Amino acid sequence: MSDTLVAVLILGGVGLVFGVFIAIANKRLWVWEDPRIDIVAQMLPNANCGACGLPGCRAFAEQAVAGTVTPAQCTVSGEAAREQIAGFLGVDAGEAVKNVARLLCGGGSDVAGYQAEYRGLSTCAAAAAVAGGGKGCAWGCLGLADCEHVCDFDAIHMSETGLPVVDIDKCTACGDCVEACPKSLFELRPVNAGLLVQCKNLINGDDVLEQCKVACTACGKCVQDAAAGLINVATGVAVLNYDKIGLAEPHAAERCPTGAIVWLSGAQFSPALAISGSA
Repeated sequence: MSDTLVAVLILGGVGLVFGVFIAIANKRLWVWEDPRIDIVAQMLPNANCGACGLPGCRAFAEQAVAGTVTPAQCTVSGEAAREQIAGFLGVDAGEAVKNVARLLCGGGSDVAGYQAEYRGLSTCAAAAAVAGGGKGCAWGCLGLADCEHVCDFDAIHMSETGLPVVDIDKCTACGDCVEACPKSLFELRPVNAGLLVQCKNLINGDDVLEQCKVACTACGKCVQDAAAGLINVATGVAVLNYDKIGLAEPHAAERCPTGAIVWLSGAQFSPALAISGSA
């Protein structure tokens, strides 16, 4: 018998043995998966944005079939898609409030000054690394659109005054803008949380107005007008207690002398964006 034939027989025998082992392992380790998962996954937007709190649409489909999440918790899907999923699974679509990104700065170029001219890589991250950027307010938006560039859903556009504007209809609360902003000026909040503080400066008193005309001066008027425990100014800027945001009312912002705290209305705030539905 030739050496070549021996080698072929040995390799063939080894391959046969491994093939048998793989077949046995496949049979013993095989896990049944509900075929409805694939169907539900196809009904989802496949944005894989993470707004539902899960790592992707496939994971959401698995949880929806298992009954641990409701179709409404995919706030990116349209009403028709949520009802379709609910009908297919024979469950109630449930209710959920959509989260959206909110900008915590109102200091555009029309009201906030600059202490220096920044010349360098045109990104907020790069500008912030150079003495915090050229803006007079060390906590303010630098306006170089890092948030706009990382948004995969075309939900952020820069205004004429250099501030990002969030389109709440397109926003999926994926959190990319939150991570991209070197000043930590974006937060994900329920769309029906009407009260918003658009300032993060920590300079207590009117001196901050030299840097930004719409900065919070920690005057405390909003604290007096709001429900007890909803707002405090202990750090030098108004801070909302979101555990009590359901107690917020428009009049809490009415006496703010600079407009740093606002009540979102009209195009910015729409209770209709609270997600609901039934099978």
